Amino acid sequence: MSDDQHFDVLIVGAGLSGIGAAWRLQRQRPQDTYAVLEARDAIGGTWDLFRYPGVRSDSDMFTLSYPFRPWREPESLASGDKIRRYIEETADEAGITRHIRFGTRVTSAAWSSAEGRWTVHTSTGEVLTCAFLYGCAGYYNYAEGYQPDFPGLDDFTGTVVHPQFWPEGLDYRGKRVVIIGSGATAVTLVPAMAADAAHVTMLQRSPSYVTPLPDRDVVADVARRILPPKAANRVARAKNILLTQAFYQIAKRRPKLVRRVLRGVAVHFLKNPGYVDEHFKPHYDPWDQRLCVIPSGDLYRSISSGRASVVTDHIDTFVPGGLRLKSGTTLDADIVVSATGLSLLPVGGIQLSVDGDPVDVGKSASYRGLMLGGVPNFAYCIGYVNASWTLRADLSHRYLLKLLDHMERHGYAAAAPTAPTGTGRPLLDLSSGYVQRALDIFPRQGDRDPWLVRQNYLRDAFTTPRADVTHDMEFTRRPAPVRSAEVVS
Repeated sequence: MSDDQHFDVLIVGAGLSGIGAAWRLQRQRPQDTYAVLEARDAIGGTWDLFRYPGVRSDSDMFTLSYPFRPWREPESLASGDKIRRYIEETADEAGITRHIRFGTRVTSAAWSSAEGRWTVHTSTGEVLTCAFLYGCAGYYNYAEGYQPDFPGLDDFTGTVVHPQFWPEGLDYRGKRVVIIGSGATAVTLVPAMAADAAHVTMLQRSPSYVTPLPDRDVVADVARRILPPKAANRVARAKNILLTQAFYQIAKRRPKLVRRVLRGVAVHFLKNPGYVDEHFKPHYDPWDQRLCVIPSGDLYRSISSGRASVVTDHIDTFVPGGLRLKSGTTLDADIVVSATGLSLLPVGGIQLSVDGDPVDVGKSASYRGLMLGGVPNFAYCIGYVNASWTLRADLSHRYLLKLLDHMERHGYAAAAPTAPTGTGRPLLDLSSGYVQRALDIFPRQGDRDPWLVRQNYLRDAFTTPRADVTHDMEFTRRPAPVRSAEVVS
């Protein structure tokens, strides 16, 4: 294997996580060689994939952005194209872009204990090797979204689109639009399309919790006027971390109280308690599923203006001019948007094997929510379900670098978590449909530290930098160099 095909670290994915990992790696370990393998032809990951109207963050940008590069735009909840440009600029400014191999999807990776390296196969036919493999491709399946088998779909004479594959130039001006779903994508699409469509109807089987947040952060604006950029960003970041974590803890401990608060906010916007109870009163507790954020209450405002409405019912069948519901009502539609959810894919869909034995990710135990039990020199990056993705991702990058430093100091070639005897709840502990459909393919948590994954950034921010990298970790030393025998005359 030539020198340009072997790396100390290979990072899979050039999205928010991958660029953050590369930045941390080259800053802390400049001696390491690395490459970023990106399946698409652009930087941005999720923020390059999704191009539907109104696509934006549902986490504030002061916590979704990198701690080492302050968010300087005025919006707290930013559009997808601004987030994509932010990631691109971060990569360009740090010199990361030249390390990215675009159009290179990793298909499989095989670990050899004898060689102490991964052999990585790609969609281009290129074969690379590395000492450590880091999957930063998130957990969305970019190739396909979730699409239920709708009865009568072939009879519909209008246009059906899935948000994950939004057709360029789709004209919905003056059209009747039905959006199927009630999650983050649906509540984003409704106000974005309602501005130009004849009418937008959000058709949901059951309600979801939504919470308005201002699209401008008043505290951040004030801090920016009186503090340097980095200090102002730290203030806004700290404030938002504390608020979101406090809200989550209150929601888990006092769900009835949070239910009342969210209902009260909805009634304040919609002025119709009966409408709120019919369409915005879920049967589950807050944070059993991720809350949907609506900037400045834009969804509620679209409904109040009459440009959008919500129908809570089940689909009986598609008909030529729209959808017939179980109640007998027919919704007329020119365009139907199937915002029915995502398909998940663990570790970027890479087929892993260790010394010839395939790794069943779904039967693996998750070590610190970062590595797999029994799998050497491999890590994957996931974010929080109750806070910004980047908060956890950056902690993961820093922990991984601490592990690499430890291995180098002690002459270790490999590190593999020693799998626990039992596993507990799922890695992604949400009742959302897209999570439940994927439970069997994701690793599970163990029954004790460091095999538990807690959704608590404040705790993790304190414990992760201080974590013992040797805890439940088996190390293998590098083989001693072979010395030639001395010639005796």
